[in-house]
Amino acid sequence: MAQISGNVPNMDDNDVPDLGRRQFMNLLTFGSITGVALGALYPVVKYFIPNTGGSGAGGVTAKDALGNDLVVSEFLAEHQPGDRTLAQGLKGDPTYVVVEGDSTLRNYGINAVCTHLGCVVPWNTSENRFICPCHGSQYNEAGKVVRGPAPLSLQLVHAEEKDDKLIFSQWTETDFRTDKKPYWV
Repeated sequence: MAQISGNVPNMDDNDVPDLGRRQFMNLLTFGSITGVALGALYPVVKYFIPNTGGSGAGGVTAKDALGNDLVVSEFLAEHQPGDRTLAQGLKGDPTYVVVEGDSTLRNYGINAVCTHLGCVVPWNTSENRFICPCHGSQYNEAGKVVRGPAPLSLQLVHAEEKDDKLIFSQWTETDFRTDKKPYWV
C-alpha cells in the first residue's frame, strides 16, 4: 500500500488558496442578509421616487370603474349632458369626465383629489359644485376653489379622443381659472 504524505505542497506566490469553509459561510450569510435588506428597502425607496410613467407626451387611456378603457362612443351613449363621471386618470388619480350640452366630452378633465387633505371630492348636483365631505371645501363646476379650507383649485388634465378612446395628458399651460402657471407641474 502506498503511504500518503501529510505534507502540504509548496505554494507559489501566484497560487490562490482555496476558500475555507468558514469564509464561505460568512460570505453566504452576508450575501443573504444583504439581499433581504435590499428587497425590503426597494418599496420604501420606490415610494419616495415620483412615478413619471404614464404622464408622458402621449398620455394615458382613461379607465372606467371596472378598469376597462373608456370608449367615448359607449360613454356618451350611457351619459346625459351635464354628467360628471369619475374615471382613472394620470397616476391613477380619480378624474372627472364631463359631458357637455352638445353630447361631447369636455376637452379637460378635473382631478377629484381635494387640495386640502386629499379626499375624493364628489359632485353635488343640487349645489352645482364639488363639495369635499372631509372639511367642506367647495369648488365650482370647473374645479376652481370657491370656499376653503382648500388652498388651491383642483388639478386639470387634457382630455382628448383618439381612436374612440379617451386619453388624459398632463396640463402644462396657464390655468384658465386663475390665469397663472399650474401649481402641479
